[in-house]
Amino acid sequence: MLQSARDLRGYTIRASDGDIGEIYDVYFDDESWSVRYVVVETGNWLFNRRVLLSPSAFEKVDPENEVFPVSLTRRQVQDSPDVDLEKPISRTKERELHTYYGWPAYWVGGGPIMPGAAPILTDVEQETTEAVAVEQESPTRLRSAREVTGYHIQASDGEIGHIEDFIIDDETWDIRYAVVDTRNWWMGKEVLISPQWIQGVDWDLQKVFVDLTRESIRSSPEYENLNTINRDYEERLYEYYKRRSYWK
Repeated sequence: MLQSARDLRGYTIRASDGDIGEIYDVYFDDESWSVRYVVVETGNWLFNRRVLLSPSAFEKVDPENEVFPVSLTRRQVQDSPDVDLEKPISRTKERELHTYYGWPAYWVGGGPIMPGAAPILTDVEQETTEAVAVEQESPTRLRSAREVTGYHIQASDGEIGHIEDFIIDDETWDIRYAVVDTRNWWMGKEVLISPQWIQGVDWDLQKVFVDLTRESIRSSPEYENLNTINRDYEERLYEYYKRRSYWK
């Protein structure tokens, strides 16, 4: 099932024994474009503390009631390691979190984190001493969806729009598409771009580079809302850009 990162904000995170808080943001890996953590704002329960939860703890979403159940207790979250989200998240802090919760270490095996995944082959304890030493203080590739929203899209022949939202597959927790708003440049519309078509990102200049022309982006199939995205629409989108589809 596909979810809008923007619309997920405010969804309730429900532990086995009560509510934890609401989704504030998601952090994704800028290399794989997979969501690695959901930022939860706990409100008065934990004095407005924000905590990170891995998608591996999430169960099936209840979209009607805007609730995401998690396989945790409130006490587990309360006693979890603090993370200062005003600073870049270090691998040391990630390792501390994953060890505490028993989550798989995604940076060992790579690829998306499946909901409910058990820490078997990629458990934190299986990392080699050498790998730990190298990774200990190295910067992670985590990015905030809130911060990246608004980044300008740089086509091969100039700017064409900005990132308005992200579309997330809540089974694999991959970012399926970036929603691009072209209306500030032309009398345009919102369109979708796959992360596979992104050449690179200048994080300082807040620009996303794609090997597409402005006209091709402007004239691509329009995106209206999540209901727009079905197999027929995706087939038209990939055929329009002459790109190999992800499902083949």
